[in-house]
Amino acid sequence: MAKRVEKVFKVLAPGGQATPAPPLGPVLGANGVNPGQFIQLFNDRTKELGGKVVGCIVTLYADRSFDIEIKSSPAAELLKVAAGVPKGSGVPHTDKVGSVTQDQLKSIAEEKMEDLNAACIESAMKIIAGTARSMGITVEGA
Repeated sequence: MAKRVEKVFKVLAPGGQATPAPPLGPVLGANGVNPGQFIQLFNDRTKELGGKVVGCIVTLYADRSFDIEIKSSPAAELLKVAAGVPKGSGVPHTDKVGSVTQDQLKSIAEEKMEDLNAACIESAMKIIAGTARSMGITVEGA
């Protein structure tokens, strides 16, 4: 018999370096997940990422056991690293904070491909380019 799903929620944490300190610990505790067990499991599965922020979907069952599904990093985080900027622009259509090349855009799209709703790499690149524009990052050659 399958376990009954109690709750499903998402969290963002640095891969391999998550701690039960705020903001992650209180979110886990409030949702009924043992923060110590989650942190240990999460860090074991993401140790090769070395601090890169990744998304995680947590499925909590009625018996208080849980499963985690590691997703790729958010597109905004990948774009900030590629452009070399600390954060996106507050006024993205007038103040540009950085730029990325088509090659960088393609590598980000390839990394995010399984989490995107795109049939081909060109469509995925358009999705990532839209995120870049909304952050105030220009795409060279577009």
